[in-house]
Amino acid sequence: MAIVPERILAHSFPEVRHAYVERDAILYALGLGLGTDPLNEKDLDHLLETRLKVLPTMAATLASPGMWVRDPALGIDVVKLVHSAQAATFHRPLPPKAEVVGRARIAALADRGAGRGAVLVVEREIRDTTSQDLYCTLAQTLLLRGDGGYGGPPPTKEDEPARPEAAPNVLIELPTSPRSALIYRLSGDWNPLHADPAVARKAGFERPILHGLASYGMAGVALCRALGRRSEALRSLAMRFTGVVVPGDTLCFAIWHHGSTTHFEACVDDRVVLGKGHATWEDNP
Repeated sequence: MAIVPERILAHSFPEVRHAYVERDAILYALGLGLGTDPLNEKDLDHLLETRLKVLPTMAATLASPGMWVRDPALGIDVVKLVHSAQAATFHRPLPPKAEVVGRARIAALADRGAGRGAVLVVEREIRDTTSQDLYCTLAQTLLLRGDGGYGGPPPTKEDEPARPEAAPNVLIELPTSPRSALIYRLSGDWNPLHADPAVARKAGFERPILHGLASYGMAGVALCRALGRRSEALRSLAMRFTGVVVPGDTLCFAIWHHGSTTHFEACVDDRVVLGKGHATWEDNP
């Protein structure tokens, strides 16, 4: 079945309510590898309920619209779908516990041409259910590898800040645990690709791979550590997923920082796995 662009563009998402508590925020932090050093006081800020600060990237796990792309009426080839990029703007810190509501919409659909796929962008707001305070605005980019050439408009030129040509200011390594995907999945992504070796092999991988959003959250952690910034100072975080990360890999971050703007990329060995990374910060670090 061919993609049905008019149905995708007209797709209406129901509001999704999501209640979380301190335990969920702590599990999320553990899934990103915090607590490896149990004497690290900054890590403990995200792991002890008595002084809990919620990592801002946890917003990406909240009030998800689920696997709406599986609706056969949309004609999307789900087998060839890839989560290719993720971005977020953090408007205010998430509290240790809350009920939030997610409101999603289709922000863009572009045709890269036959054999090259289509690009779909889904935007989602995360707000407090009671006060309607806006915590985060998320933009998820999906590459529909099997759905190009339907005659739609091509992608617009991406206005991405260019990283400096100079050597990076900072290099930092962030190891992942062999158990990282098994812990991270407790934050809501139950895709067996990240846990079941048989499913991973059927998908063409030797073993389960790490969730893209786990790498996304780890990037936020790495930047805060490398630059000595508080997590609540992070105002935006964007990147492309350019390679597979396997639990047990070490992410090596190259960071270019100037003022309130940071560029970065991450490699595993000689493979770039997170590309075109960009973050901004509040003026007061």
